[in-house]
Amino acid sequence: MTMENTRWPYFDPDYETTCSSFNPPRVTIENDTYDNATVVKVYSADRHGILLNVVQVLTDLDLSIFKSDIFSDGDWFMDVFHVVDRCGKKVTDEDTLQYIQKSLGYRTKREQSSADLLRRSAGLTFSDHTVVELTGPDRPGLLSEISAVLTRFGCNVNAAEVWTHNLRVACVIYFTDTKTGLPIQSQSRLGHIKEQLIRVVKGDRDEQAARCKIEYATESTHIERRLHQLMYDDRGHEELDSSRNLQDRPNIQIKGNDRGYSMVSIQCKDRPKLLFDIVCTLTDMQYVIHHALINSPGPDTTQDYFIRHENGCTLDTDAEDHLKVCLEAAINRRTTEGLRLELCMNDRVGLLSDVTRVFRENGLSVARADVTTRDDKAVNVFYVIDASGSPVDMKVVEAMRKSIGHATLQVKGLPRQEPELPTSKLFSLFRSSERLIYGLTSMNWRSAAIA
Repeated sequence: MTMENTRWPYFDPDYETTCSSFNPPRVTIENDTYDNATVVKVYSADRHGILLNVVQVLTDLDLSIFKSDIFSDGDWFMDVFHVVDRCGKKVTDEDTLQYIQKSLGYRTKREQSSADLLRRSAGLTFSDHTVVELTGPDRPGLLSEISAVLTRFGCNVNAAEVWTHNLRVACVIYFTDTKTGLPIQSQSRLGHIKEQLIRVVKGDRDEQAARCKIEYATESTHIERRLHQLMYDDRGHEELDSSRNLQDRPNIQIKGNDRGYSMVSIQCKDRPKLLFDIVCTLTDMQYVIHHALINSPGPDTTQDYFIRHENGCTLDTDAEDHLKVCLEAAINRRTTEGLRLELCMNDRVGLLSDVTRVFRENGLSVARADVTTRDDKAVNVFYVIDASGSPVDMKVVEAMRKSIGHATLQVKGLPRQEPELPTSKLFSLFRSSERLIYGLTSMNWRSAAIA
């Protein structure tokens, strides 16, 4: 009997496994227990990766997890999270609370497929784009060169995220055809784009130093998790970050215990999404987190994880050393010591190329970037550093803001005052800003403050 003639029994898409049907995830949200936090409790049948999914939902909502108790024994999983919003207050927004309840609680497959997934880039459907993933050696002006290549090939960048760490770079960029607004289908055209991007990223180094992948985007990709995977695969994490002082490096200790777990203890400065970065790394390295205690009462955090490998084994000495390096890299990737610039204005083709070119021409290098499009508005966040290694000169930044618009380009986290700027550099800045403004004269310069 051939496969074409085989008649398979019909299964209703709402039918779930016995475990999910009779033991569905149960989510409770408490706002009255504590004065300073919202408590989210999740009870569920256990499976590999469920902790990462829960943490991912909470962090994508820009919620900070400052305390958590995680238990996973046998077939059961229980999490208790103490969370606050970006202002450090309890979560009271009803839409956010309902989203947490629906996302973490039980839903049928039909409900899952029809649910409106919360995206960091509102109004952007990733499945209607072509996505390019790049890794390679970092250098000043690289993002400007990459975006210039895409603009030259008629690509409109709608979203992008760029991370740099330890002189390496990883980026995920979503784009469409500027003429059709649709994903690019021509394989020959995509081949030319890939060839040029590889040439730009590798620079004067061996071609093996750079990697590029272009494909049709899917809804299932989580950009930040993908960036962790790209940098892990790039193996740039294998060397410790020598640019950091010893007191700034996380303290990571790994030891066994009498119950057959490997206990991973981490002490470091706390920051948003730190828990996600650590859990993401452990999960993608095939470690199962059986128990965890997270406590972040102030600027520092203490996190203890009791883990085994997915095959049930604990870590030997080589595996411990490797995991320490990987965890330190995951913690440091998002810790960018740069000046945060937030750009909000009407989007247009080539905007990213123009803005990053101005940065490059004025000695600024992009250490991290988050580029999104919301209702035809470009909402871009750049962490910039001085390409020479000196602190960013605020004279340059203020002159740029004056030319572009103070409400359009905002600065967060001002560094200390710097010496007077030489006249030659000021002249170069104004000439670069004039070229950017000239290219934007057809835009509606309505001021838009970034939330």
